[in-house]
Amino acid sequence: MTDRRPTSNWAGNQAYRSTRLLTPRTVDEVQAMVAASRRIRVLGSGHSFNALADTTGDHLSLAGLPPTVEIDRAAATVTVSGGLRYGDVAGRLERAGLALANLASLPHISIAGACATGTHGSGETLGGLGTSVAGLHIVRADGSLEVVDGRTDPDVLDANVVALGLLGVVTAVRLRLEPSFRIRQQVFDDVGFDAVLRAFDDVAGAAYSVSLFTDWRQQTFQVWLKHRVGDDGGPPLPRSLLGVRPASGPRHPVPGIDPTNCTVQRGVAGPWHLRLPHFRMGFTPSAGEELQSEYFVGREQAVAALRALEPLRARIAPLLLISEVRFVAADRLWLSPAYDRSSTAIHFTWKPDWPAVRDLLPQIEAALAPFEPRPHWGKLFTIDGRVLRTRFTRLAAFAELAAAADPSGKFRNGFTDALVFGRS
Repeated sequence: MTDRRPTSNWAGNQAYRSTRLLTPRTVDEVQAMVAASRRIRVLGSGHSFNALADTTGDHLSLAGLPPTVEIDRAAATVTVSGGLRYGDVAGRLERAGLALANLASLPHISIAGACATGTHGSGETLGGLGTSVAGLHIVRADGSLEVVDGRTDPDVLDANVVALGLLGVVTAVRLRLEPSFRIRQQVFDDVGFDAVLRAFDDVAGAAYSVSLFTDWRQQTFQVWLKHRVGDDGGPPLPRSLLGVRPASGPRHPVPGIDPTNCTVQRGVAGPWHLRLPHFRMGFTPSAGEELQSEYFVGREQAVAALRALEPLRARIAPLLLISEVRFVAADRLWLSPAYDRSSTAIHFTWKPDWPAVRDLLPQIEAALAPFEPRPHWGKLFTIDGRVLRTRFTRLAAFAELAAAADPSGKFRNGFTDALVFGRS
C-alpha cells in the first residue's frame, strides 16, 4: 500500500525528500516492497534529529503491521512487531508479570528504531536498549527474510542490532525479559554542580537509574533517582542527597514547564514502565519543538569531560532547554556508542535554532575531543566519518558487512555514505 509521503521528522528540523511512503500490512508485503525498491529507508517514530532516516527513494513505515506481542515464558523473551513503540508493549508485559530491564526517557519511540540507533536509558549497571535484543527478523536487500538468533551466533546478532537500517528492515524484535518490578522516583533540586562532581561515583550509583539535569546557567544539577523496589519493599528512601532534601512537588526537567506530562515522583512506588521513563506515554514528550545532541565518553573520564565544557557555559546556556547526564554499561554491539566502554552520556536538548546550534557543536566536540566522544547516531553532531572510524572500532568491519549485504546500496543515503562508508 502507498500513502502520502512524510514531510519531516518529529522535531520538524529535517525535511524529508522521499518520493512516496509505503505502508505494508504484512511481512510478505514488506519483502515484496523491499525487493522492488531501488532506494528505501524505514521511517520509525521520527525521533532522529539528523538525516539518518532520510531518502530520495521510498520511505517504508511498519506501523501497519499486525501489532504482535508474543511472550515465551520458558525462554523469558517477547517477540514484538517492528513498528511497535515501547509504550505499546510495556503495559502488556506488566499485565503478564514481566518487564524489560530498562527504558529510555520517552516511551513514544519505536523499539526497532531505538535499538538500531543505540538509544538508551540510564543506570551504571544497565546497557543500552539494544542489549535486551535476543533476536531479529530482518528483510534483506533482495527481499529475503532472515532470522538472526543470538543463541546460535552472538557476534552476528551484535552486528545487526545497532545497524542504522543498513542491513535490512527489522520486522520483528525478540527481547529478553525479567520478572516485573517496581520503582520509586525522587527528584532533588539545586544540588551543587561542584558537589556532584566531587562525589560523582556515589551520585551515579545512588539508585537503579540516575539522571543529572543542568541548564549550564546555574551551577547546579537537578538529580533524578529511580530506586528499584525489592520484594521486601527496598531500603528506606534517602532523606537527602549531598545535603539537599527531595523536591517538595513534581518537577519537569526543563525549568518552567508544567510537570503534568512527567512520570510520578516523590517516592511513590509504581510499575517499572510508569517510572523508568521521564515522560508519560499519553502526553507530548519532552518540550515539543527542540533539537538534540548527545556524546558518550568513558565513565572514568566523565568528571574531566564535564569540567572541559564549563568554559562554554556562556555559549551553551542561551541555546539550551536542558542538558542531561546519564550512565550506560559497556556492551558488545558493534556500532553502539557504549561498545566495549562503560560510558557517561552528555545530552543536550536545544532550542530550535539550528544555525546557532550548528556553530556551537564543533566547539563542544573540540572541548570533548581528548575523551574521544562517540555521538548518538540519531542526534545532531558535526564529527566527520574519518574521526568516527577511529572511535567506533568496529565501524570499518560493519561497512564491509553492509556493502556485502546490500551491494546496490538501496538502504543507504547521503548521511550513511559520508559517516559509515567514507564517501562524500
